[in-house]
Amino acid sequence: MKLVDHSLSQIDLPLKLQILNISVNLSRLSQWVYEGYDKRSELINKFMKQTENYLADLDRQKISRDFKPTLERLKTEFPYLKKTLNSQDKRFWAEKALTWANILTHRAKIA
Repeated sequence: MKLVDHSLSQIDLPLKLQILNISVNLSRLSQWVYEGYDKRSELINKFMKQTENYLADLDRQKISRDFKPTLERLKTEFPYLKKTLNSQDKRFWAEKALTWANILTHRAKIA
């Protein structure tokens, strides 16, 4: 059995767990950015990259027709989140990330 470094990939985990892990990452990022990420910028960058990798892992998964629109919209909006991470309006950024965390938590069951 090949071991996977879960800090980089989670392809070996069940799909619902993969989605929930992305949700948890977005929730953490939301909190850290809202609180003032200057002190945690290295950690935030690490979690952004990890989340990006986790999203890429989903490209190799069989996604349900019901969940596919949610995933496609997240994949469209995540680059924007990444690009605007250092924006002035940290509350807006944090709210967007937390909204996605909540959406993924509730929709993971239909993946």
